[in-house]
Amino acid sequence: MEFIIDGIVTGVLQTTILEWIAVATGLLSVWYSMKENIWVYPTGIVSVLIYVYIAYIYKLYADMGVNFYYFIMSVYGWYYWLHPKSDSREQVPVTMNNRTENVISAALTIGSFSILYFVLSNFTDSDVPFWDSLTTCFAILGMYLMARKKLESWIAWIITDLISIPLYFYKELVLTSFQFLVFTLIAIGGYISWKRSMEENNSKLKLREEQAEAI
Repeated sequence: MEFIIDGIVTGVLQTTILEWIAVATGLLSVWYSMKENIWVYPTGIVSVLIYVYIAYIYKLYADMGVNFYYFIMSVYGWYYWLHPKSDSREQVPVTMNNRTENVISAALTIGSFSILYFVLSNFTDSDVPFWDSLTTCFAILGMYLMARKKLESWIAWIITDLISIPLYFYKELVLTSFQFLVFTLIAIGGYISWKRSMEENNSKLKLREEQAEAI
C-alpha cells in the first residue's frame, strides 16, 4: 500500500501541464457525453490531440492511433448528433444495437485487436502489445457506437477504462490512470442516464403512435 501511495504522489508531482490539460478536457468530455451535451466533441478533440503526443512519447502506439481515430470520429459524431433524420429533434435519440449492428460491433472489436496485436508485436518496441491492443480495440468500438449514439457504447467504455487504469499506472502516468478510474464511474452513470433517456423517448414515440391510431 505504501508503494502504491508513494507512486501516486510521485506521479502527480511529475505530471506535466500538458497532461493536466488533457485530463481536465477528457473528464469534461465524458461528463458532457453522459448529459448528451454536444460539448462532448469540442472538449474531447482537445484531449485526444494531446494524448496522441503523450502516447507516442510513452510508446503506447495503439493508444496513439486510437486517439487520432477519436479525433476523426469526434468530427463525425459532432455532425451526426446535430443532424437527426427528423426535423422535430435537435439531436438524434439514444438507441440500442440491432442484431446486424451487434455483428458489426463484434467484427470491429475482434478485427481491430488482431491487427493491432500483430503490428505491435512484430513492428514496434511496445512492451505491452497485448494490453495496449485490448484497451484500444474496445475504445475503437466505444467511440464508433458513441458517434452513432448507441447505449452499448458505455459498456465498451467501461471495459476500456478498467483495462486502462493499471496500464497507465504501469507506465507511470498516474494522473491519467486516476482519470480512467473517474471515467469508469462516469461511464456507469452515463449508461444509466442514456438508458433512461432511451426509455423516455420510446415511451413518447409509443404515445404518439397510440394517439395517431386513435385519430
